[in-house]
Amino acid sequence: MTDYSIFPIINASLNGCSAVLLVTGHRMITRGKVTAHRAIMLTAFAASSIFLVSYLYYHAHVGSVHFRGTGWSRPLYFTILTSHTILAIVIVPMVLITLSRALRERFDRHRAIARWTFPLWLYVSVTGVVVYLMLYRVFI
Repeated sequence: MTDYSIFPIINASLNGCSAVLLVTGHRMITRGKVTAHRAIMLTAFAASSIFLVSYLYYHAHVGSVHFRGTGWSRPLYFTILTSHTILAIVIVPMVLITLSRALRERFDRHRAIARWTFPLWLYVSVTGVVVYLMLYRVFI
């Protein structure tokens, strides 16, 4: 039997890494450092893509993990989880469109969607770490 217990920390780390890269990439573009922005955002995309593959692999083998918190933590956890899950589904095509427009040098259209993609992608990355902490570290 394979031990899948390493996957949650790997997944949380990839989400945290994505969040840091997103903030850094955003700073680079606001400072006019286009080449750095591009490299960092492509790295954020890679980290998020690896996360998605790892997450799907883990849950295909482990299934659902039940939240063990009680009282006030349950509605808080499920509110965060629900918003995270819905936005995680929404963000995938948004990231692909945003990336595609940038790679095709359609920067006007890239900026138009990136102003929505950035905060949603950042929210999904950060709440991914929060869900991990609540599920595997705080309420155990």
